[in-house]
Amino acid sequence: MRRRTRESMRMGENDLRALRFLLKRQAEGEPVTPAELGALLKLKSSSVTVMLDRLTVAGWVTRRPHPSDRRSLVIIATPGADEEVRHTLEAMHRRMLEAAGDLGEREAVVVREFLGRMSIAIGALDRSDGAP
Repeated sequence: MRRRTRESMRMGENDLRALRFLLKRQAEGEPVTPAELGALLKLKSSSVTVMLDRLTVAGWVTRRPHPSDRRSLVIIATPGADEEVRHTLEAMHRRMLEAAGDLGEREAVVVREFLGRMSIAIGALDRSDGAP
């Protein structure tokens, strides 16, 4: 889904991660600084600047003065960015729900059990060093 959203919006993985983070924080009423984005994405300041320049030109974000720190900026996702992400994900979610709704009861049980086992297996990787 992330790949399709990125392709639809013509952006890279870090661009989409940054945008999703901005949208989440905005919904929580929390401002986001370029330094926070850099820490989240493990990017140097110069790389964050290049990414923000690209997202600004594309119309996905704007930069504004920080409300309490005159030396800093906050990054705001534009309403168009929020609408585009929602539109793209809603269409995908709708198709996924339709596919799930087509499953019979026995098929749904098998799929739930399989996904539960996969979740446990992936969770175990998160707790280890990732080696097979």
